[in-house]
Amino acid sequence: MTLQLHDLNLRGFASDNYAGVHPEILDAIAAANAGHQISYGEDVYTERLHEVFAEHFGEGVQVFPVFNGTGANVVGLQSMVPRWGAVICAKTAHINTDEAGAPEKVGGLKLLPVETPDGKLTPELIDREAWGWGDEHRAQPLVVSITQTTELGTAYTVEEIRAIADHVHARGMKLHMDGARVSNAAATLGVPLRAFTTDAGVDVLSFGGTKNGMLYGEAVVVLNPASSEGLVYLRKLNMQLASKMRFISAQLIALLHDDLYLRSAAHANAMASRLRGALEAGIADGSIRGVGFSQATEANGVFATLPAGVADRLREHFRFYDWDASRNEVRWMCSFDTTEQDIDDFVAALIGELSA
Repeated sequence: MTLQLHDLNLRGFASDNYAGVHPEILDAIAAANAGHQISYGEDVYTERLHEVFAEHFGEGVQVFPVFNGTGANVVGLQSMVPRWGAVICAKTAHINTDEAGAPEKVGGLKLLPVETPDGKLTPELIDREAWGWGDEHRAQPLVVSITQTTELGTAYTVEEIRAIADHVHARGMKLHMDGARVSNAAATLGVPLRAFTTDAGVDVLSFGGTKNGMLYGEAVVVLNPASSEGLVYLRKLNMQLASKMRFISAQLIALLHDDLYLRSAAHANAMASRLRGALEAGIADGSIRGVGFSQATEANGVFATLPAGVADRLREHFRFYDWDASRNEVRWMCSFDTTEQDIDDFVAALIGELSA
């Protein structure tokens, strides 16, 4: 018996996590389901997964499927940092603001957050916390973590990541990338995944899938084996080792097969561009008043400011989150299944609330 408890017509812009599972991913899960396979990663799907990631990121990379993004970040960073080490990150980074203290409490990691205007670190911003080596009173800054795309919807260019990697490595530090939306970045930049990861000097990547059509699952990808150790133990210690790992691996294989990751992310990005474009057109012709933009729209998120009270009224029809309620700043996220009609309906509803 199938139990369908939710309204299929309910649409929203709160998070790309709200979307369901891409049909091609569901097919992959079903195909992996029959019969028996060895547990804990000794299955044929996980074996194939290593080959697939090598095709996209280069020979010698190591792949460790995990349950979720927080787990990927905590486990990956733990493998890069000794107990006395610290991680420099943007103040808005997911590891700093949205992981309930897991990096500190579970991972035992000291975070050194840096204020940024657009969610992106630069060599100059990194140097605000990259100091004090050899001082026994200071947690040693040994890793820099960047997010691609950032929590503010912006994207690092290949050149920006390379500049950070060179800067970090010259100081004896390592570079971690939180790639919860790494596919959206690939779609934005129009380059292969390895161009802004392996080839740009990233050492360890948290590869995201859930925000791009997977049911669950991410992966810690060690791009530079010299930068990480103990992951085979840390994954289990942190309760991120799946017994039926074939179901995570099968999803990741399907995501990378036939460029599904890119097709899905490019669509989500295009829907965000459509939303912003419609609002900008309305602002230009005077049909939309009081709406502004707080960040560039470079992937699948639109950050905007609204007149007081409009967000709450609009949320009666479409779910989305405040980003900074004190500034009436909101975040609208698009996903692989956002439609043009969703955008048009949302814009019409917003115009209605603005004129109410």
